[in-house]
Amino acid sequence: MQLIEISKPLYRKRLNIVIVSFITAFLFLSLGLGSLIISFFGDLLIENAAGEMELNNFRYNLLGVLLALLACAAVLHQIKNKPFFKEIYYVWSLKQLHNKIYRKVKKIKLSAKNEDVNALIILNFYYHSRKQVYLLDDNTLTIPELEKDIRQLDEVADCLNLTISLSQFDQSLLASY
Repeated sequence: MQLIEISKPLYRKRLNIVIVSFITAFLFLSLGLGSLIISFFGDLLIENAAGEMELNNFRYNLLGVLLALLACAAVLHQIKNKPFFKEIYYVWSLKQLHNKIYRKVKKIKLSAKNEDVNALIILNFYYHSRKQVYLLDDNTLTIPELEKDIRQLDEVADCLNLTISLSQFDQSLLASY
């Protein structure tokens, strides 16, 4: 995966549209499907703690919520490669890659201390891509620490007379850690 420049205002605008649309669709589908299922299978009488009989359609409402969630997820899966979702899907994919790297980051950092070039390439990509995501999501609290990590990595590369670029990164590098 290569880093690409994306417009923060466009990304935020489209992400907000997707979030609001998802929540709205999920809400109406949950209520509608729950009501529809209850109308077909409802009116289940159970005895409450006081010994009285009452209607309990919780399981049908829960089924409506689960079906609505599946329907919304299926729609998102179908339209994820449309041009409107380019920035959103890119950031989502980048976050998934961050999770893969994070699970191996201790081994990668240890290898980087032992002057492993592949580890340095991975860390370089990891730090720069995290910075991009943090800036897009307005998560600026940890950016100073991240910039410090980037500077330290650049110093290590300079000491080893290495030129490390973001284009050198490939996911297959993670397989050896």
